Amino acid sequence: MKLLSVNLGRPEAVPYTDQPEGVTGIDKQPVDGPVRVAAPGPKGFGASGLAGDAVCETRHHGGNDQAVYAMAREDLDEWEGVLGRTLPNGSFGENLTTEGIDLSGALIGERWAIGAEVMLEVTSGRIPCRTFQGHLGEKGWVKRFTQRGAPGAYLRVVRPGEIRAGDAIRIAHRPDHEVTVALQFRAVTTEQTLLPLLLAAGDALHPEPLARARKYKEKYEENLGVKPGEKSGAVQGS
Repeated sequence: MKLLSVNLGRPEAVPYTDQPEGVTGIDKQPVDGPVRVAAPGPKGFGASGLAGDAVCETRHHGGNDQAVYAMAREDLDEWEGVLGRTLPNGSFGENLTTEGIDLSGALIGERWAIGAEVMLEVTSGRIPCRTFQGHLGEKGWVKRFTQRGAPGAYLRVVRPGEIRAGDAIRIAHRPDHEVTVALQFRAVTTEQTLLPLLLAAGDALHPEPLARARKYKEKYEENLGVKPGEKSGAVQGS
């Protein structure tokens, strides 16, 4: 397993973004040499976890729990076959293009050691947006990407340091649950009945889907007449 490329983007004015100034950093390009990786700060204030990389729409992107975005080269290759076009590393706006890792099967809370210093932790899958569709120029892209269910992975920075293309990636920790990136993505996009299953990942899960899963579970139990602290199906007075 290795890091094929580290991809950075610069602010660019485009007609297809809802960012207030009309700029985006989604056009990521591979770079040579080492890149510093560190936690950027809370969402809304912090941007990218990679030095020199632009995240312009900080209302929805960037921050500590979305500090780094990874996409598997294997998934890009499959999309090349579907779309009939070449997709260079960075085409999906990913910071890291990986080889040999099943990102859809990665567990929430799974930790990756990259190179000699950096440790990252998987938090969630990437939700497609209008800017992503505009960047690729593919009609109905948001729907197509969602239906495929291979969104790549957002990661938080557990240990900062430098990374570069060619670095080895080692899975340093796999948590004891079955909440994969693919499951999390389906739960927040097309199959909300799966939301309670995400709670098994605990605080390793990105805070937004975690809050959504908790709310869904509470609402479900209220509809069943379950009181706080009771298990579903409990018999009164037993």
